[in-house]
Amino acid sequence: MVRVNRVGIAAAVCLVFGAVAPTTNAQTLTESLAAAYNTNPTLNAARSRLRGIDENISIARAGNRPRLEAAFSQQTITTRSIGERGFRGTGGTNPTQIALQLTQPLFQGFQVRNSIRQAESAVKAERASLQNTEQSVLLDVATAFEDVIQNRSIVSLRESDVEFLTAQVQAAQDRFEVGEGTRTDVSQAEARRAQAVSALAFARANLTSSEATYRQLTGLTAGSLRSNFDVERLLPKTLDTAVTTGQNGHPAITATLFDVDTAMFNVKAIEGQALPTVSVTGQLSTTWNPQTTSSIDRQDSAQLGLNVSVPIYQGGLVSARVRQAKEQLGTARIQVDSTRDQVRQNTVAAWANYEASVRSIFAARTGVFAAQLALQGVVEEQRVGQRTTLDVLDAQRDLVSAQVTLVQSERDKKVAAFSLLSAIGRLGVQTLGIQVAIYRPQEHTDAVRDKWIGFRTPDGR
Repeated sequence: MVRVNRVGIAAAVCLVFGAVAPTTNAQTLTESLAAAYNTNPTLNAARSRLRGIDENISIARAGNRPRLEAAFSQQTITTRSIGERGFRGTGGTNPTQIALQLTQPLFQGFQVRNSIRQAESAVKAERASLQNTEQSVLLDVATAFEDVIQNRSIVSLRESDVEFLTAQVQAAQDRFEVGEGTRTDVSQAEARRAQAVSALAFARANLTSSEATYRQLTGLTAGSLRSNFDVERLLPKTLDTAVTTGQNGHPAITATLFDVDTAMFNVKAIEGQALPTVSVTGQLSTTWNPQTTSSIDRQDSAQLGLNVSVPIYQGGLVSARVRQAKEQLGTARIQVDSTRDQVRQNTVAAWANYEASVRSIFAARTGVFAAQLALQGVVEEQRVGQRTTLDVLDAQRDLVSAQVTLVQSERDKKVAAFSLLSAIGRLGVQTLGIQVAIYRPQEHTDAVRDKWIGFRTPDGR
């Protein structure tokens, strides 16, 4: 009986410390991160949203471009004339006109220039938001990857626990049948095994859920996973360094700074609505059968005009919009301070969590080693009648609890390291050294900012 118990203990310890070597075809963390970078729907949606915002630059630049319009009209005109002596006369004509008009804006109160700057700032803000989204997705992938590994280890521990307790139930039953034990011993062992079976069911459910999350984020089915990335080498050495790094380079802060620029140029663009506008208009037209009282069958005309519009009073609309835009600018500036405080708080919390997880691993390993020795001692003492079945069951429960704690501590340490890297704004594929084709948003911006015509997107849609 002791041999069976020792086998169960040894198997459980091997599971905790990873005695089984990983397979050569195991999926690595870097492969998972690369797959998510290339296929994650949330990330692709953010990139698509940025490409849509790129078009605002071209839309704003269209304000300075000429507008060409063609017009066609055809009418049927019937006339009847009645004289003083009752003379009657009728006539009709069908004038047809084709006109071509060109309008070139010359000055629009600096609205176009400020609208272009506003659009460019909005694009830069969205690029920073995209970087923040990339960080969130990569952190979720790393967390899901470690969750699958953790839950698989816990399932293995729970299965080993059920196997151990099944052996205990059989041993208690054997002792009861030969008169060395009691029915209470059998019932205690059966009750503890039932609890272990329930815990195993929940562990398997958690594993299924984590594998589904991993599949959602990466598009990969979780096979044999192997964590091959040392994220701790990228972490700052001190808390002060971490806070400074986050304040200087976190994409969430960068996005809010560009939001301030966007709001400022919006104020200037709206103020331009109170300034005069100047444009040049040229028109060419041809009319066939233009009038009924002449023998002229065709009439060509050309017009060139200078249009100046000076707004005097607009019902207070522009004034209200300017005041509104200034309040929005104030909100954007306040948001910068709020985001800085949030980044700082996240950095300090992530640093504390990482340090706590590092310290907890040593305690968890010590707990596993002590619980293993305790279980072995209790089993030996049970053989000579100095311990009861309940003592063995309690020792086994303590060992499994310590093993689960160690597995969770190992997972928490790795996730805390990725969380700290994300908190300071350094969780990107380039920082991590992931071998992928880097998405470069500037290429799309350059492709559309000066595009004068065409309904197709740069990728051919």
